[in-house]
Amino acid sequence: MEIVPESLRDPRIHTSVVDVADSFTFEVDQCGDGDEVALCLHGFPEHSFSWRYQLPALAELGFTAWAPNLRGYGASSRPQDLQAYRLDELVEDVARLIEASGKSKVTLIAHDWGAVIAWQFALRQRLPLQRLIICNVPHPQAMQDAFGWTQMRKSWYIFFFQLPWLPEYALSRDNAQPIADAFANSAGDSARFPPEVCDVFRRNAAQPGALTAMINYYRGLFRGRRSRPRTDPRTPIDVLTLMIWGEDDVALDKSTTLTTGDYVTDFRIRYLPGVSHWVQQEQPEAVNAMIAAFVQGQEIPEYSEQGELLPAEGAVP
Repeated sequence: MEIVPESLRDPRIHTSVVDVADSFTFEVDQCGDGDEVALCLHGFPEHSFSWRYQLPALAELGFTAWAPNLRGYGASSRPQDLQAYRLDELVEDVARLIEASGKSKVTLIAHDWGAVIAWQFALRQRLPLQRLIICNVPHPQAMQDAFGWTQMRKSWYIFFFQLPWLPEYALSRDNAQPIADAFANSAGDSARFPPEVCDVFRRNAAQPGALTAMINYYRGLFRGRRSRPRTDPRTPIDVLTLMIWGEDDVALDKSTTLTTGDYVTDFRIRYLPGVSHWVQQEQPEAVNAMIAAFVQGQEIPEYSEQGELLPAEGAVP
């Protein structure tokens, strides 16, 4: 099954299969050939296609830009065992991909579940990072700090996903149409998610075994066996970090971002009012401008209530 039709493909982006270890492979979208890798991690229920607007922009900034389909997604390896989706394994996947890139300088960019993994990768100091860019997922300790009834209500699906078979049944109806609807119905700007774009994510989820793999990320949080001691989430992250946050997120409350600076030594954040959880797809121009300023050591532009990018000049103090 072709997940991304030719009509939606950017000719600047090519896709290859990267073999990392023990016949485990990742399908990776690639753009550019710089000395530093920008590794972009997608979330649930997404696909490497989620980074289609960022990969060419990162290549223009001089990066080798990679966007893998995480394990279980796209044409990447799809283990059946729930334990294969433990956070320990997902963090190791990032290390394997970085090593496969052959690059020693790494900027890690991540959204949603990819950002859950990225926070843990940075906390555990698995490999050195030049920069960390997080989209719409809070730091794990900041999440705990703010976790009350408001966020609990928004997180209802995490508990639903712990049930056997029922989540898969609910999301697979009408050839996984609820997956397409999740994007169309929660976006602030629905024009960014026309049916042909939503269908990419629907087709991805409709592959045999794909929905179980995706949901097993959530099950692994509760039932995954640890292969290493738990890292204290209050451990300071000493990596230059930018958080980009769409404020109209139906799943995560803005309050979960507020104490992030207590746990990251060099931290800055930009909020995008009126923008949904799918921030890098919904406002790619603004997100790309923020990323460009950040990696170039310039002042990061703000995003106004009117949906305008406010120009900024000068170096980051």
